[in-house]
Amino acid sequence: MFNDFKLIGDRPVYIQVKDYLQKMIAQGGLLADQKLPSTRELSELLHVSRNTVIAAYTSLEDEGFVYTIRGKGSFAAAIIPALCNEPSHDLKLDWKQRLSGTAQLAEELDLMKRGIRAAKGTISFTSIAPDEKLFDLDQVKRAFLDRMSIEGDVLLNYGYAKGYKPLIEYLLQYMENKGVNVSGKDLLITNGFTEGFELVLSALQKRNGRVLCENPTHNTAIKNLKLHGYDITGIEMESDGICLEKVEQALQKQSYDFAFLIPSYHNPTGIVMSPEKRVKLIELMAGYQVPIVEDGFNEELRYSGAHVAPLIATAGGSNNVVYIGSFSKVLFPGIRVGWILADRELIYYLESIKRARSIHTSTLDQSLLYQYLLNGNLDKYLKKARAEYKRKYEWTKQCIEEHLPCKRISGDGGLHVFVEFEQGFETRELLKICSERGVIFTPGDNFYTDGTGQHTMRLGFSRVADEDISRGIRIIGETAAQLMG
Repeated sequence: MFNDFKLIGDRPVYIQVKDYLQKMIAQGGLLADQKLPSTRELSELLHVSRNTVIAAYTSLEDEGFVYTIRGKGSFAAAIIPALCNEPSHDLKLDWKQRLSGTAQLAEELDLMKRGIRAAKGTISFTSIAPDEKLFDLDQVKRAFLDRMSIEGDVLLNYGYAKGYKPLIEYLLQYMENKGVNVSGKDLLITNGFTEGFELVLSALQKRNGRVLCENPTHNTAIKNLKLHGYDITGIEMESDGICLEKVEQALQKQSYDFAFLIPSYHNPTGIVMSPEKRVKLIELMAGYQVPIVEDGFNEELRYSGAHVAPLIATAGGSNNVVYIGSFSKVLFPGIRVGWILADRELIYYLESIKRARSIHTSTLDQSLLYQYLLNGNLDKYLKKARAEYKRKYEWTKQCIEEHLPCKRISGDGGLHVFVEFEQGFETRELLKICSERGVIFTPGDNFYTDGTGQHTMRLGFSRVADEDISRGIRIIGETAAQLMG
């Protein structure tokens, strides 16, 4: 006994001793009322200091695993045994037989579980996350310390379902600066885009069970729409955004509960909808009284040209656009802070759903983001990030034009480009061979609503080094040329 204790890592030694003894008591290695070794004896057995053992015994006594009799020593307390220690209680449920249809569909749609596992050294174009090398950690640390010094005790307690008020006020002003008429609107803080979209889907009545969107579109949106039982009508993209003629044809044929749209740096095509098309689209949807759920994806990563106002700004004083925003692709996705800007009455109900689902988004995360923004860091960071991502974007396009035998490249900014080969070409077959050569990417059919897109792929470049961009795209190009014969 006591000969299997091993110290690991930098964790306080007394806690390791305490956990070791607690496990022995809980699992029956030390019986109830069994006398424990003296602190001196156990310190010699475990090769730790006596003070360490004293601290461990004290902590165990505080938690009810040990009791002390003055003059006699410390003893293992009698605790309720875990059922798993009693063979007669063994029970092995077949959980797969008890899963809901939602759970099974979610697993079926889970691309992370079905994607190719990247071996060490693989050049991966699958990520469209920001490059952590650009994160200004000193300013993040300063923001954290600034906020904690002001109201640290409050930030570590429960917060409000609607969100951290200073951040809400900041983001309302931020959206107003984008040209949005915030009169009659309100804002709810969420755990990123995905929770925001899920809250909206939960709140809206399913009248027709049909949703209209671009084709291709954001895979996460497709998954959540399917999990909520919606039929998805995808409308093809043109060089300046969704095809309005086909949108109108679809609206004439049947009714839709809402439209889900990504007008800026569209995922996956990277296309930015033209200002003229935005105005016509808003008018068209208003005429058919179809609400719009707008994904403000990558709006800040504009590399050239004038600012293009989001759809919710184009809508003016109308209340038919629900905007879901996030800094995840720009700043720090690990913080998981997003927001919904919509009609005040809708936000009123979304707040109640949020409270029922997750109580509130981490107040600590919200306050850290708020202080970072308040300190004026966003503009400085975006200037640096835009310059670096624009350089990588242009380098990626140059490499594609030089090495890939493709039909079309799309993408006006952001963190990725979309590549189309001739119809009939199979990018999944291309991926299989490229992965064996140490290069992976995202096949484009993941983003299509109708099972097409087998001839397309998305290349994320944000976290790939310049030399790997060049080498990886060259390997893809050589492999594609071989497959084409």
